[in-house]
Amino acid sequence: MKILLVGGGGREHALGWKIAQSPLLTRLYLAPGNPGLNLYGEPLGIDADNLDGIVDAALSRNVDLVVVGPEAPLAAGLADRLAQAGVACFGPSAEAARLESSKAFMKEIADAVGAPTAAFARFDDARQAKAYLRECKPPYVVKADGLAAGKGVIIAQTPKDAEIAVDDLLGGALGDAGRTIVIEEFLDGEEASFFAICDGARVTPLIAAQDHKRAFDGDRGPNTGGMGAYSPAPVFTQSIQQQTMDRIVKPVVAELARRGAPFKGVLFAGLMIGDAGPKLIEFNVRFGDPECQVLMRLLKSDLLPVLHAAATGTLGEEPLDWSEDACALVVLAADGYPGAYQKGSVINGVEKAEAIDEVVVFHAGTRKSGDRLVANGGRVLNVTACGRTIRDAVECAYRGVDEIDWPEGYYRRDIGWRALKAFI
Repeated sequence: MKILLVGGGGREHALGWKIAQSPLLTRLYLAPGNPGLNLYGEPLGIDADNLDGIVDAALSRNVDLVVVGPEAPLAAGLADRLAQAGVACFGPSAEAARLESSKAFMKEIADAVGAPTAAFARFDDARQAKAYLRECKPPYVVKADGLAAGKGVIIAQTPKDAEIAVDDLLGGALGDAGRTIVIEEFLDGEEASFFAICDGARVTPLIAAQDHKRAFDGDRGPNTGGMGAYSPAPVFTQSIQQQTMDRIVKPVVAELARRGAPFKGVLFAGLMIGDAGPKLIEFNVRFGDPECQVLMRLLKSDLLPVLHAAATGTLGEEPLDWSEDACALVVLAADGYPGAYQKGSVINGVEKAEAIDEVVVFHAGTRKSGDRLVANGGRVLNVTACGRTIRDAVECAYRGVDEIDWPEGYYRRDIGWRALKAFI
């Protein structure tokens, strides 16, 4: 089976690493790939946002399946373009992708099926938004309606900070993504990320993970795209999974099908787990990054036939096989991220890290400069490790981190703290 994998981050490296293990794979093409991912396939020099180039490459190479990693090409209609060309795609149509590309649409769908979620209101006028804030209790959750690369959510502790967030977003701080905003009720509890693969009608549950959004130890600092992750998530019990499937995932998939926009791909439910059970924070229409990396390390089943079945509407009911181990991931990010950061600094020691048993390093923002590996993004490397327990996995991951020589980077030292605290 010939596969074209779209994307070039840590998530895509993990997907390519797992797809390459399939006996069904005959050729893996990459658009665009990265220095780690390129070991498993052929980079085509096509960026993930080059929809014309991706469709042309899929047709000219007789690709059997296109697997889309990032959300932006899906929101832009890549799956629709491929469907018109007769190419199977793992990833939803632009209409179904509105679950992620529009927070307001996501809320509309959740309301239509009675999925538990936070109370909300939508605004494109700053005065109306501020008037609504005066009716709310702190903390205040202000979100950009559109795609904002993980930077469109502001949790403000004071009315003044909430009003500043409103002015910034509606004033164009995030471009078109913030032209409309959603103000939500703040939910108490513990966050978890749950994933399910869908073929438009049927749904196969995966497993849950937890990530760390804040930049610094102790969950301090600005929100990021994710500074680490681990799985399994102790807070996500079998009962919570069943509630999530029955009250959120399955009804939403059925509602999209009823509206003529069947969801094909992976549905990522960001949840808050509290005393009343799981409540929906947001949907994403692709694997989480960095959650995907720990899921791929723990998945024992062959991923490729599952992706193809989802894309072609032939998903079976056989559950996937998962390792009983735990997995942890530590993100190495460039100094200054998620703000301004420098590119081009040299990274050494990745091979030493991967020489440790159970450590795999996924590239997220790197490039080659001659024979040297250099930083080329905000989140640069993902050091993953598996172990019998979460504590074992975390300790092993940090042994891998300690082997990497990159003075211009930083990372959190408390990945997995919630899970470890749960076992004290």
